[in-house]
Amino acid sequence: MGSQVLVTVALIACLIVGAVLIWGVTLFGTGSDPKKSNKVMQLRIMAQFAAVIVIVLVALALNGAS
Repeated sequence: MGSQVLVTVALIACLIVGAVLIWGVTLFGTGSDPKKSNKVMQLRIMAQFAAVIVIVLVALALNGAS
């Protein structure tokens, strides 16, 4: 797999985390259902964990490709 594809996958993972974060902060700001806000922030934590795993795997793949 090309390095450009791997970097793009890592970037997409980061953008997903950012989108979920913005969604959660917006829910907090509007004062909607606190349970829904909490669930969205839990989703952010899971997305963040997945993004970190993807970034580490990309870094390992790119390090091994050199």
